[in-house]
Amino acid sequence: MKIVTLTLNPALDKSSSTERMIPEHKLRCSAMRIDAGGGGINVSKGIRKLDGESIAVFPSGGHNGRLIESLLGEAGIQTSIVEVPDETRENISITETSTNQQFRFTLPGTELTESQADACLDLIEKIKPEYLVASGSLPPGLSEHYFEKIAHFAKKIGARFILDTSGKPLQSAADEGVFLLKPNLNELSALVGVEKLEMDKVDDAALELIGQGKCEVVVVSLGAQGCLLATADGFEHIPAPTVKKQSTVGAGDSMVAGMVWALSQGRPYREMAQLGVACGTAATMNSGTELFHADDARRLYEWIRKYGKRYRFTDF
Repeated sequence: MKIVTLTLNPALDKSSSTERMIPEHKLRCSAMRIDAGGGGINVSKGIRKLDGESIAVFPSGGHNGRLIESLLGEAGIQTSIVEVPDETRENISITETSTNQQFRFTLPGTELTESQADACLDLIEKIKPEYLVASGSLPPGLSEHYFEKIAHFAKKIGARFILDTSGKPLQSAADEGVFLLKPNLNELSALVGVEKLEMDKVDDAALELIGQGKCEVVVVSLGAQGCLLATADGFEHIPAPTVKKQSTVGAGDSMVAGMVWALSQGRPYREMAQLGVACGTAATMNSGTELFHADDARRLYEWIRKYGKRYRFTDF
């Protein structure tokens, strides 16, 4: 099945480390690591790690845009781009090795016009994907309702739309209706119109979204506690194995990568969620902006399948 990822706010991710972050001091850092980044691009990278294939669609500008294209090409990921005149943004992540704290500097994205974003949709329509994944933020210049437009577009071309974003863009897209949503607890609370959700109310809130027609599947990200999978048939908690955390950068996109790859392979929803948790957890084992290692994800997936049933949602 064809998978297309859409990244409207791509970035060149740079990461390094230093012993201590001290204001107004010259800080000696490790060699800089450079990665192609942005939500959908990270999802395509994760799918490739699982030996899957996808096409990454994104606007590309300047030296940074060309470098992202080159990095993805070297990784064996097919791209389809819309050229834009302005330089693609950069993000910087610095790890303080003395405390293992991470400092993440996210720069504003290049302004994108609606016609430029629509050109990305034109590319996608020609590809005719079975799964369309949009992950990440909207860049300056686009309406906060643009993901809602994409949700409508996905229905028109017969693609299952998987969305991982936040705030008003998430809410407006859910009002249009999508195939799968992956909110965290705060995002789920906003979607059902409450300030805060207690853990024993998460299942009801997820099922409420499905009942309102906002999506067919909800996977609520619970961080180190795994996720809650909900469909019209009910809900199930998928626990996460305990690992030594190095970084949370890319964990959410890794989770989405595992899930969409599993769906493309015809796996049932339970296995989809299990592999998603495995990939997301595996990503936290690596430092900087690196995603998961496939061997780690497979090992954690087997742990979840073997031991996950010992846990009940009410235990968390």
